[in-house]
Amino acid sequence: MENVERILGEFAHRSRIIARCVPQNIGMENVERILGEFATPNNVVTHEFKCGKLSGAVIVNPDLSDASVPRAVIYALENCAQKLDSLDDFDRYALLEYDIKISSDVQDCINKLLNGDMLLCVDGDARYAVINARSYTTRAIMEPPTETVMRGPREGFIEDLKTNLSLLERRLKTPDLAIDRMEIGRRTKTNVAVCYLNSVASPQVVQKIKSRLKKIDIDGIVDSHYLVPYLEEKPYSVFTQTGISEKPDVVAAKLLEGRVALVVDGSPMVLTVPFVLIEEFQSGEDYYQRAPYSTFVRILRYLGLILATLLPALYVAMQNFHYTLIPVRFMITLMTAIKGLPLSPLAETLFVLLLFEIIREASVRMPRAVGMAMSIVGALVLGETAVNAGIISSPAVMITALSSIALFTVPNLIGPMSILRLAFTLIGGLCGLFGLILAVLFALHYVCSLNAYDSPYLAPFAPLVYSDFKDAIERGPLTTMKKRPQSIPNQNPTRQI
Repeated sequence: MENVERILGEFAHRSRIIARCVPQNIGMENVERILGEFATPNNVVTHEFKCGKLSGAVIVNPDLSDASVPRAVIYALENCAQKLDSLDDFDRYALLEYDIKISSDVQDCINKLLNGDMLLCVDGDARYAVINARSYTTRAIMEPPTETVMRGPREGFIEDLKTNLSLLERRLKTPDLAIDRMEIGRRTKTNVAVCYLNSVASPQVVQKIKSRLKKIDIDGIVDSHYLVPYLEEKPYSVFTQTGISEKPDVVAAKLLEGRVALVVDGSPMVLTVPFVLIEEFQSGEDYYQRAPYSTFVRILRYLGLILATLLPALYVAMQNFHYTLIPVRFMITLMTAIKGLPLSPLAETLFVLLLFEIIREASVRMPRAVGMAMSIVGALVLGETAVNAGIISSPAVMITALSSIALFTVPNLIGPMSILRLAFTLIGGLCGLFGLILAVLFALHYVCSLNAYDSPYLAPFAPLVYSDFKDAIERGPLTTMKKRPQSIPNQNPTRQI
C-alpha cells in the first residue's frame, strides 16, 4: 500500500524497521525493497486488516505503544457490522472509544509514530489515521532527593511530561492555568510545556520566553538544563539565572506569584523564570513551619553563605598582612601550629580547599553505598595524615571544613560560591583585606547588574522593594502577604484581600 511505503521510506539507513504479516495488496515488493536496506530490524511492526470492501494495515512501534491496542483495533474493524466506505467512517462507527486524528502530513505522522502513536492506512486513501496508543514505563512518583522536607508534600516530578503536568493541574484547579506546548530539537523533538497563570503572569515575559524557545535550533534537548543558556541574559555568568525545582508544590507557588514554568519531557527538573537570588535561600518547608523558626533558619542560611565564602580569605589575609588583628591567645596557638610548615598560608589554604573539593566531587560520583563512607573516611584520613606529616596545619583544616559545611546550607549555590571562595582566598592572600573588600564590592556590583525579564537579580535589596521584605530575610505570616512580590513582573498584584 502506498501509505505504508511512504512511512517506511522515511526510516532509510536507520536499522529500525520490521514488517510482519504484510499482505500482498499493500505493495509487498516495495516493502521488501525498503526492508532490504536494514541489517538489524528493530522497531516498527505492520499488521494487515480487512474491513468489508476496505483493506489496509496498521503501523505501530511496539517499544513505545500498548501492545493490546493494535489487536483491539484490528478486531474491531474486522468485526464491524456497519458498512465502512472510507477512513472517515472508522471513528464514527468502528473505533468510537479511540482518540483518532486524520492527517495527510507524512512527516507529522512519522513523528507521531516515533512518540508511540499507531498509524492506520487504507488502500486508495493518501491520508493516515493517528490513534493514541502510547504506553511508557515511567518512574514512580516519590520524594525528590534534592529537596527533602520534614513537613509538607513529598511528591516529586518524574521524567514523564503528562504526569508532571497532572501534578501541577491537581494543585492549580483553575481554567486560568495556561499550558502552551511546543517541540524543540530536530532529532529528539522533545515536548516542552510553557505553564503560567494567564491573568497573573506578565504577557511581555511570557512572549519573550516563547520567542526565545522558538529560536532554538539544535539537534536535541535531552534535559531541561539544555534550555537554560537560551533563557538566561548572561549564559557565561557564574550565577544561575533560572530557578530549578523537583517539587510540584514549589512550582505551583511560583506560578501563583507570576512566574513561568517550563516542563520538559524526560526531565524531572522544572525551570522557572524570572528568577531572583533570594529564591535560593527560600525552601518549600519554610511555609509549612512556624514563621519565627523559618525566619531563624533563613538567617542561618545567609550567615552560612557569608561564612563559607569569606572565612578562608579572611584567614589567609590576616596571616599574611594583618596578623595584629588576630587575638593574642589565638595567635600563639596559630604560630605553634604553623611552625615548620613548608607551605605559605595562601598555598596551604588553597591546597586544603582543593582537597575538600576533590573529596566532595568524588563522593558525589561514587556509588551511593560507598560515597558517604569514602567522603568521611577520606577527609579524616587525608586531613589527619597531612597534619601529622607537617604539610598542613590544624587551623587550616578546621577553617576549610567549617567553610565547606556552611556552604551546604544553600545547596543550589555550592557551585558559584565554591568558585568565589577560591577567588576571594587568592585575592586575600595576595592583596590583603583591602583587596578582599574591593573584590567583594566588585562581586556585589556584578550581581546588582544582573536583570532578567525585568526582575533585578538582587531584589528586594537592590533596588529596595520594601513590600517584598516580608518574604526575604524574614518569613512573615501568610496573613500579611496580601500582595504578590513586586520584584516579579505580574499583572495582578493582589494575592489576598
